Amino acid sequence: MATERRQPHHSDLAIHPGEVLAEEIDARGMTQRALAEAIGRPEQAISEIVRGKKGITAETALQLSEALGVSAEFWMNLQSSYALTLARRAASAGRDKARRTGRRSATLRRAIR
Repeated sequence: MATERRQPHHSDLAIHPGEVLAEEIDARGMTQRALAEAIGRPEQAISEIVRGKKGITAETALQLSEALGVSAEFWMNLQSSYALTLARRAASAGRDKARRTGRRSATLRRAIR
């Protein structure tokens, strides 16, 4: 008897960790400048994260953890969830395009060999 493999449902809502960081800064009555000074980073670095232009690195996650008391794992999980959601969207778009054109991408052809 064949067992059907079900894919777990994943939200397609991509929330950049910068949005969460902006809320955290606001909730604490801080400024981006104050946070930047607290973690020893340029204010521009915090601004780019908050605007979704840059992601949170492991080093930044550690710094945010120390300054805000929120675990580094929390920040890294936000970043990886965001990246996975974007990757799923791209993969889905690629599959949709392949269906429309009736062709498989070179990457997909290699994967199913």
